Amino acid sequence: MTRLLAVVALLGGCGDNLQPKRDAAPEAGARCTPARGRIDMKQIAWGCAVEGAPAYPDCFDGVLTFVTAPKGDPRLFVVQLDGPIRILKDDELLARPFLTIGDERRLVSGAELGVLGLAFHPQYATNRTFYVFYTAQNPDTADTRHPYLDIVARYTTSATDPAVADPASHEIVLAVPDPFANHNGGMIEFGPDGMLYVSIGDGGGRVDLPADPYNSAQDPNVLLGKILRIDVDHPAGGKPYGIPAGNPYAMGGGAPEVWVSGLRNPWRFSIDDATGDLWIGDVGHAQVEELDLLRHGEQAGANLGWPMWEGTTCFAPPCTSAGMTPPIAEHDHATDGWWSIIGGEVYRGECIPELAGTYVYTDCGHGHLFTAKQRADRSIALGQLPGEFVGTIFQPTSLHAGGDGELYQTQIRGNVYKMVVASDSDSP
Repeated sequence: MTRLLAVVALLGGCGDNLQPKRDAAPEAGARCTPARGRIDMKQIAWGCAVEGAPAYPDCFDGVLTFVTAPKGDPRLFVVQLDGPIRILKDDELLARPFLTIGDERRLVSGAELGVLGLAFHPQYATNRTFYVFYTAQNPDTADTRHPYLDIVARYTTSATDPAVADPASHEIVLAVPDPFANHNGGMIEFGPDGMLYVSIGDGGGRVDLPADPYNSAQDPNVLLGKILRIDVDHPAGGKPYGIPAGNPYAMGGGAPEVWVSGLRNPWRFSIDDATGDLWIGDVGHAQVEELDLLRHGEQAGANLGWPMWEGTTCFAPPCTSAGMTPPIAEHDHATDGWWSIIGGEVYRGECIPELAGTYVYTDCGHGHLFTAKQRADRSIALGQLPGEFVGTIFQPTSLHAGGDGELYQTQIRGNVYKMVVASDSDSP
């Protein structure tokens, strides 16, 4: 229980070339009949601490941070904060973890630290390669300013068993020194351009220090407070990755990995495969949770304003608007009851046609599902799915698509849900 309560702080205090090349993945079988109606969240897995949950290993014994899968793969890969990545297959939890990241990787977990992200390579079906974001102790004890590292590591799945990864294949791709335990970002995702995008928070701080005390989010030479864009298929310059053409500092003037700056804690972002648009849920400080949209072709070098701006509120003067990209939506802590935005994803599944092209997101404290959809004139229609629907989930940690394109939600207590259209028998 202590760990669950501590993780409430997890979220609250917690190239533009759209020509992807992906292997032909096995198509998931028909798993739904497209329908319209009341949208619900169907529970498909349980946390062990939840009353009525099955016994371990048929439940998750820790905080969940993310769920995803390769395109077309009917399985779900569920990330647990303290190390294990487990597989849900046909809504049944496999007993053996796909991979466990532990002490041998100097993993630090708890509160906002731990295993935070997972992304499968676009050619995963043939190269078996995937990437994990986790936080670790910095082995350089002389670097007293940065006790932690935000790490992106590459792994491969076993050549003989697709249900387990090869732990010996671990290779660190990126390690970013981090001064504090909070604001680690942690989302990684491949864009339709084949590049790997990585979100890293501003490094956090302490209550006795100003927000973003080193002004990392606005420093173009620092990787903290940014979304990065790297080419993991073409290493260059002695690094295990290359710098894609089009990165704003690829030719100098800043860290060449930087794609977007001015972020506080971009806990979850997503890239719409159909459009290349980048949607970001950036966790606010004390007043505002913000949703940001950077359209395809308008991302390189975008600055979202933190710490000068918290949403559209001046936070750290002087607050200039020149060169800043404001959010498309804000949710106030005091009046809306929000804690920490949980950025979601544009729905591209087949089961709920009425949500096609709609971005769905939520908040760790509020729990309801909210929507944003672009109109033809580029304006945004904001909405909320009915507040009394059965599927309102308190303290969600992610909302992301599986390999079938349907949306799945993880929750602090270890539960996993799937977004569905409720049948008549489910109606209250």
